[in-house]
Amino acid sequence: MVSQESLYSLPIESLTKEQAAIELERLSKILAHHDYLYFQLAKPEIDDETYDALANRNRMIEKRFPELRRADSPSLRIGASPALEFKKVRHRRPMLSLDNAFSEKDVEDFHVRICKFLNLPSNTEIPMLAEPKIDGLSASLHYQKGEFTLGATRGDGSVGEDITTNLKTIRNIPMRLTGENIPENLEIRGEVYLQRDDFIRLNEIRVSNNEEPFANPRNAAAGSLRQLDSKVTAKRPLRFFAYYYEALSGTNDSTQQQILETLKQWGFSVNPDVQLCNHQNELASYYNRMVNLRAQLPYEIDGVVYKVNDLSFQERLGSIGRTPRHSLAHKFTAEQAETVLENIIIQVGRTGVLTPVAILKPVSVGGVIVSRASLHNDDEIARKDARIGDHVIVQRAGDVIPQIVKVVLEKRFPHSVPFHFPTECPVCGSEVIHTPGEVAKRCSGGFVCSAQAIEKLKHFVSRDAFDIEGLGDKSLQGFYQDEFIASPADIFTLEKRSDQLHNREGWGAQSVSKLFEAINKKRAISFDRFIYALGIPQIGQVTARALARHYITYENWYQHIFIAKDIASESYQELLAVDGVGSGIAKDLILFFENENNLKILEQLTQNVVINPWHEEEKGNSQISGKTIVFTGTLSSMSRPEAKARSERLGAKVTSTITQKTDYLVAGADAGSKIKQAASIGTKVLSEQEWLDLIQ
Repeated sequence: MVSQESLYSLPIESLTKEQAAIELERLSKILAHHDYLYFQLAKPEIDDETYDALANRNRMIEKRFPELRRADSPSLRIGASPALEFKKVRHRRPMLSLDNAFSEKDVEDFHVRICKFLNLPSNTEIPMLAEPKIDGLSASLHYQKGEFTLGATRGDGSVGEDITTNLKTIRNIPMRLTGENIPENLEIRGEVYLQRDDFIRLNEIRVSNNEEPFANPRNAAAGSLRQLDSKVTAKRPLRFFAYYYEALSGTNDSTQQQILETLKQWGFSVNPDVQLCNHQNELASYYNRMVNLRAQLPYEIDGVVYKVNDLSFQERLGSIGRTPRHSLAHKFTAEQAETVLENIIIQVGRTGVLTPVAILKPVSVGGVIVSRASLHNDDEIARKDARIGDHVIVQRAGDVIPQIVKVVLEKRFPHSVPFHFPTECPVCGSEVIHTPGEVAKRCSGGFVCSAQAIEKLKHFVSRDAFDIEGLGDKSLQGFYQDEFIASPADIFTLEKRSDQLHNREGWGAQSVSKLFEAINKKRAISFDRFIYALGIPQIGQVTARALARHYITYENWYQHIFIAKDIASESYQELLAVDGVGSGIAKDLILFFENENNLKILEQLTQNVVINPWHEEEKGNSQISGKTIVFTGTLSSMSRPEAKARSERLGAKVTSTITQKTDYLVAGADAGSKIKQAASIGTKVLSEQEWLDLIQ
């Protein structure tokens, strides 16, 4: 019998199938071990040539015995055959985006908000884990019984793209986890990035191959991860920092700091520059230290992240919209440069808002060439007195969005004139309207305005709305210009005009068939997504969900908004009672329904699509699921915002106004007149303890 030691030196052509299986297992473990030493501990024990020789032996054995290829095979690091497309992956829990802070005052306000939500004194010290904010790309990794099975991009936060094959090429992502207490079902979240030196070398190679260099490491990482051919990804020196895990069972970590320690034990690289900050002044010290270290770090960062260390606090804080309440990104101060304001043009957005854009003499700001900057609105131009021909100071806000900071008045030409904001839409000539109390000025043209129409159509088919594949920006632009699609309803009648499509360049029988198949798949939509798809000013996904949750069906919503035009009506008061709807949003909603063209589009849409009623997700055995609740007075066990958040997680609707539809009024200390109002209409009044007993 051949011993283990002599087995390793046997020529590959001499190995039996059983011997090959043993050798592949050994090579998988030893290469994973050296990946761990190199990437996590920065203490390699072998040189690159030795590592490559081991990896090559593994590949050659697999070539002879392809049926023996292991799920954790090191050869997966070199990529696989090109994929036809990326499949969609729905995240078990949304991958959220962080709120930004740009000053110490913003960080202080963040601390105050947390204390207020948790019903703690405002001077309570809440330990935070601070870490550098890597300028990379978020990814989610799934492990079953310790084996890497699925990887996805963040996508829109709810749905990402399956990039498993590409992620397997990243050497410091373990194919199989090590250590103890590994949950059977595990999700790891982290950041894919490129180190500075690797980025420079990558661009040098691209230039030598007459390819366009990447603008920055983040763009390079994003472009590498979204390659359909993972062999291309494998040639890019990507790395991965893990920062969070979630398991259904089998873990006992109670702090963010413990999570990082556990991730290291399982074989992941975590950022070594994290720090537990027990006091607010320590956050400021950490931020300043990272500012000074920024240029010396091997990777790009654009700020630091603060996370509440206590996981039970994180769970209580939850999220609002698409941002967690327990974390904050403190961005670095933007770099600035001086240039010339050569022109001011007006862009018309999806909701008709006219946005002035500064056309600049190109200038490098923080390593990026900037030639445009937003001037936001008419008031901002007047406040800065920005004029064509001025020398201006430009910065990239949060290192991303270019903006004009100020005008260099001492360099102004003597005959310069103030900029006059147009009174007519520069695209369609419709009247520009300005609603009192609002900053923005809008084109009144709606779908008559081509700028609005095209953007509204793009929004209508976007991922969070009707999500129709095959109708990209270019296709929609062409269809609109050729008058195939003028409004959203035309999308669902396009098949009746299919003969015209076959004559268009790039639209053969197969592509046309696929388009109609994609459209027909989306003829049914949830009520909240339908509201969002309409592109009504100020109504994003959160407000759309709140409206759908309140009115349940499209028909009910439609009828009530018509009545709500009378601000003295109960329907108007009911509209204001919807969570997040104030008088401004109510006005925009009513204005939308007063537009005859919009009503025509709604009528056509309802004839061609099915709008499914709002369906509350199952909330276990919750006693308040589907109930409408109003809170009044001061609660002793938690803050009102936390009580609201807990109720909504259990399936209840929380409003601020009592109506006939209110099921419970929860009355805390110093409750006011709402108790009498509830009694007069028969609404049940609960004490704080009765409410707590109910939600247990």
